[in-house]
Amino acid sequence: MITFYNHLHARHQGKVEMFRGALVPCFEVPARADHVLAELQRRKLGSVQHPDAFDDVALARIHSPRYLRFLATAWDQWLALDSGNADKDILPSVWPTRTFRTDIEPDNFSAKVGLYSFDAGTPFTAGTWVAARTGAECALSAAQRLVQGDRAAFALSRPPGHHAGADFFGGYCFLNNAALAAQHLCDAGMERVAVLDIDYHHGNGTQAIFYDRPDVFFTSIHGDPRSEYPFFLGHADEAGVGAGLGTNLNLPLPRGTGFETWFAALEHALRAIQRFGAQALVVSLGLDTFAGDPISGFLLQSADYLRVGERLAAAGLPTVLVFEGGYAVAEVGVNAANVLEGFLAR
Repeated sequence: MITFYNHLHARHQGKVEMFRGALVPCFEVPARADHVLAELQRRKLGSVQHPDAFDDVALARIHSPRYLRFLATAWDQWLALDSGNADKDILPSVWPTRTFRTDIEPDNFSAKVGLYSFDAGTPFTAGTWVAARTGAECALSAAQRLVQGDRAAFALSRPPGHHAGADFFGGYCFLNNAALAAQHLCDAGMERVAVLDIDYHHGNGTQAIFYDRPDVFFTSIHGDPRSEYPFFLGHADEAGVGAGLGTNLNLPLPRGTGFETWFAALEHALRAIQRFGAQALVVSLGLDTFAGDPISGFLLQSADYLRVGERLAAAGLPTVLVFEGGYAVAEVGVNAANVLEGFLAR
């Protein structure tokens, strides 16, 4: 299996995030991807290469033009306010909520940041745009390998992507890598594509992007949004709308869920994908389901990820795996490599 590695990911390195009422060091750190890469290379799980180049047209298949313009220029706008801002990350402080207008982009930079974000836990840094954009190219490159006939490919990147919507960032995510990969497969002629999100946190951005579409089936296994981030999406009654009705399946589980119950939900999700008739699968590979994760609440162990990889392979679909969450930094490399090793064993 080829791995497309974001060699520029470390340019995005936030200083602090807002967590439970305090500014704390960021949980989403460069060492996450570094540990995964080291473990893949130690086990010799396929080749590793830089992504291919894609233009902004590919990004605009998922993200709105004004949002992409904001991401590309945000840091320069921040510095234009005050040269001293070079030592500070961008964090939002005000947001539009119910009854507020979002169709007009404000001139005020703080208001702009709020318009395009949904939390105060996702710092925007000097290198965020180049890191996120290169990460998107990793996902697009992996999808292209499926188009060319490969069985599977892995996009190893950070920042992650599944919380990013068509025109908003949050949850450490700026560009939705899984959605971009799925769209690329659709554009290449696949009539039905499935996205399976196994991150502990619901992929709210991916759901929102495809919620009214009949050609992309989205299913997610995640912590119950009544108590778990991102809170306001991911309930079991969200089934899609319009032409997309029936193409969205959420499987929320309570904090403390162990592997056997979680694995039963995975079986449920994969049966639904089979009924949908998907021609390819994109997996949002979050490893924050691990028992030792500091900001999550499931109880999977490292050995369980071998079975996860085996079961994903047993689905028999061309598969793009996209690295998402996983904040037990010392173990995330082993857990990710176990998924790939299990997949390759089938």
